[in-house]
Amino acid sequence: MKSVAFLKTLTAVACVTVACSVYAQDNSAASGAAAATAAAPAAAAPTSSKKVDRKLGYSVRKALSRTQGIDVSNITVRSHNGAVSLTGSVPAQAQIDKAGEVAQGVAGVKSVSNKLTVMQQ
Repeated sequence: MKSVAFLKTLTAVACVTVACSVYAQDNSAASGAAAATAAAPAAAAPTSSKKVDRKLGYSVRKALSRTQGIDVSNITVRSHNGAVSLTGSVPAQAQIDKAGEVAQGVAGVKSVSNKLTVMQQ
């Protein structure tokens, strides 16, 4: 019976210790949050870079869809810092060449990685 009471007391002490340490971590996290807020302007740059990449990819996709003779239903366009990657499949080799030329002609495109393949449909 004494061992059960001892274990209950030990458990209660452990719970109080954990609760106090959690409270202490919460206070230190608040000062860390202030430092993270100060670094927020530096974190804004990747977000705007993502927006620029997304807009460039959209512009290339739009140019491809407006071009006569290119089937864009199986083409994926990705962009990163002006480098555009075309992946997927098209029905003819001529469409692969034309898609590369169209993508290179879009404003803001620095390079094109044309990984399109021919797949008979």
